[in-house]
Amino acid sequence: MKETKLKFGVIGSGSWATALIKILSENNNDINWYIRNSENIEFIKSNFHNPNYLSSVELNLNKLNMSSDINKVVENSDVIIIAIPSEYVNNEMNKIEVNLSDKIIMCALKGLVQETNLLFGEHMHKYFDVSKDNFLVIGGPCHAEEVALEKLSYLTIGSSNLNLCKVVSDKFKCKYINVKASDDVIGIEYASMLKNIFALAVGISNGLGYGDNYQSVLMSNSIKEMKRFISKRHKIKRNINNSAYLGDLLVTGYSSFSRNRMFGNMIGKGYTVKAAQLEMKMVAEGYIATKKAFLLNNNAKKKAKTPIIDAVYKILYDKRSAKKVFKDLSDIIS
Repeated sequence: MKETKLKFGVIGSGSWATALIKILSENNNDINWYIRNSENIEFIKSNFHNPNYLSSVELNLNKLNMSSDINKVVENSDVIIIAIPSEYVNNEMNKIEVNLSDKIIMCALKGLVQETNLLFGEHMHKYFDVSKDNFLVIGGPCHAEEVALEKLSYLTIGSSNLNLCKVVSDKFKCKYINVKASDDVIGIEYASMLKNIFALAVGISNGLGYGDNYQSVLMSNSIKEMKRFISKRHKIKRNINNSAYLGDLLVTGYSSFSRNRMFGNMIGKGYTVKAAQLEMKMVAEGYIATKKAFLLNNNAKKKAKTPIIDAVYKILYDKRSAKKVFKDLSDIIS
């Protein structure tokens, strides 16, 4: 496949999907975009922006082929970017009737597939016969909101096929996006999930009234916990301080744009999970990720030491007092 012939298809219409559309529009033509709601498509055609997400971004309609038919988008694309929250992705993927085995699949979601408890790459290989050499994952640190503002941002694209990775990476580079290639697909997928849990923890501590000093120690312990968790599942030589791991954790934990930090902050202030979700009106993927990571670790033959994940799980799922749980946590971390 010639790199100049690559046609991209984006599945999803949230903030991150819209940001990816903006990035791809800088270098590519004929971008196929699956938007489930046909009314939103008509709105974009009339108003040049997404009605619900990143509404400040003016979209270049000359480069977009929008459709509410997921199979049409997949059929007409070589590279399929999946940018749907992990809890909904299986439902959308099951609508696809097109053979995906000869397509290039890019994971832009964060978390395990809810129904199978697999990383998205593992899920696609097992259920859709997608070769590992045709699979890529997009990591950060990169907030959709800063992409909208064209602030310099960074992507890490991972694949076991580094030649393909470099070809695809070039399609994302522009004046405000730097891209790095990596072969640590599994590590990036896990890091993208775990950083949301740790950002949620930072948000809880903030809501409880802990200061910057405590939060910095919490973040320091989070990166060590991330390293232990990932190493138990995919032990290769990796520098956990690289942007795809530590960088993505820092921006998600500290940024005012972080919906997971925002969700955690509300929990720390006493909101119930349901009340926080209703008020946010957005998906905080750290909520589902917490349960998945906790169960995955506790069911493993070789468990990692995960006091922060355990603490967040106790608060969200065991309905334990956030104040007491974080008091106990403060005696463990250092």
